[in-house]
Amino acid sequence: MATQRRAAPRRRPMSREEALARQERRQRQQEKERESRELAKGPIDLPFCLLVLLLTAIGLVMLLSASFPSAYYETANHDPTYYFVRQGVFAVMGVAAMFFIGKINYQRFRGLAKPLLYLSIILLILVAIPGIGIMRNNARRWLGIGELLTFQPSEIAKLAVILYFSDSISKKKDKMHTTRYGVAPYLVILGVIALLMMLEPHLSGTVLILGTGAVLMLVGGISWTWVGLAAVGAGGIAGLMLTGVIQYGQSRIAMWQNPFIDPRGDGYQLSQSLISIGSGGLLGVGLGKSRQKFLFLPEEHNDFIFAIVCEELGLIGATIIMLLFAALILRGYWIALHARDRFGSLLVVGVTTLVAMQTFLNIGVVTGLLPTTGISLPFFSYGGTALSIQLAEMGIVLSVSRQMKPTKAG
Repeated sequence: MATQRRAAPRRRPMSREEALARQERRQRQQEKERESRELAKGPIDLPFCLLVLLLTAIGLVMLLSASFPSAYYETANHDPTYYFVRQGVFAVMGVAAMFFIGKINYQRFRGLAKPLLYLSIILLILVAIPGIGIMRNNARRWLGIGELLTFQPSEIAKLAVILYFSDSISKKKDKMHTTRYGVAPYLVILGVIALLMMLEPHLSGTVLILGTGAVLMLVGGISWTWVGLAAVGAGGIAGLMLTGVIQYGQSRIAMWQNPFIDPRGDGYQLSQSLISIGSGGLLGVGLGKSRQKFLFLPEEHNDFIFAIVCEELGLIGATIIMLLFAALILRGYWIALHARDRFGSLLVVGVTTLVAMQTFLNIGVVTGLLPTTGISLPFFSYGGTALSIQLAEMGIVLSVSRQMKPTKAG
């Protein structure tokens, strides 16, 4: 007996009220999309944009001044402008990317959150593999094609964490106070990335990513209990390292406490940095007239470029630059407060916090306030891909600023 084919159940015809409700929802969605497109055509925040351009320009000038002795001695054709020219090319590309990204509706960045996070984790795994990751200064942090184009996957991971956390947190709203939805998934992500970065090892990058992620979770609405536990845990680890219970980086901690006990060995870099800063005095020795950059201070055009700034421009010039950074950071948080929605606000908080933490850590290391670790100064330190990514992140802030809520006059 042939089996009879079972008839598919018929759909219940849609009632007139349901059809009208669906049409109204579709119209509201179209209106929201139309409004979002119109808002995305607004003007960018000019003060923030000018501060970024000013810091980038000053950074290029200081890089030229700090790098020409090293460039002359380290390049095959003795080109004193080698580092400056390369940085200038990436600066132009980065500024172009900043303005291009600034014109994009930032809601489109939601679609990049997960793919970029997965890509960053894959790259962090690759960089830890001998033969693939590039080794420099006893750390394997770089990927690239020979010496032509190298980059640190940690720079991509920073942006990926900001995008993913902002997208995910903005959708959870009231669930953020729970451990299951507001804490556990983000701790897993931060734990995986931190573990991969410590394999390089890259302590400063790990601190930046953990700190930025923690701030986004805090702004997102997690319980203050978790904030207290994190603070106690971080303080406990720092205390154990300072007392020698944890042996990681003991040489750096000892040299941080007094670099002049071994000024020709482990304390050489910090002692030379302090000499550079002290030599600048109030007004500095003059732009381009630093003596420490002539192969006395290591990493003078990279992580320790701020020491050359202090030597050449003095306390007054260094203070002006720090005030420009402070103005940029404050303006970023102001944009976050006036963002049109939760996603935009979290994006700007993440990017601004990253710049704030990186600036503070770099200046703290150079001045001896913090133990020596490899961390660059935004917009100043040599590193083309890092500069381009930083400027692209500034473009995200400008994109959010185009849709800011109107502020009341007075």
